[in-house]
Amino acid sequence: MNNFIVIKKDNSRESYTREKVEKGIWRACEKRLVTQNQVDSLIDEIEEALSHQGKEIESRQIGELVMEKLRGLDEVAYIRFASVYRHFQDIESFKKELNQLLTKDDSASTR
Repeated sequence: MNNFIVIKKDNSRESYTREKVEKGIWRACEKRLVTQNQVDSLIDEIEEALSHQGKEIESRQIGELVMEKLRGLDEVAYIRFASVYRHFQDIESFKKELNQLLTKDDSASTR
């Protein structure tokens, strides 16, 4: 059980709930070949990383960690989460994120 306080964008605070993070991840992973064990492990990794950052965590830090972990798990889920989290306003911002993902994949495959 993690007893973090989450500092939201409007500077309000609320207790961290694993279920809220899990719900967001499952929304991104809908109709993808992702298992409950994979999601549980992903959240465990996120919580472990957060545990080293103190008792108050900005919601932005949680969102960035979720995106980082989803990128390694399922790229479609990552793009879905990023599109909501980063509030893509138009197709250009979406294309920019997708191009960054493709560029990263290309550089990883040439190693």
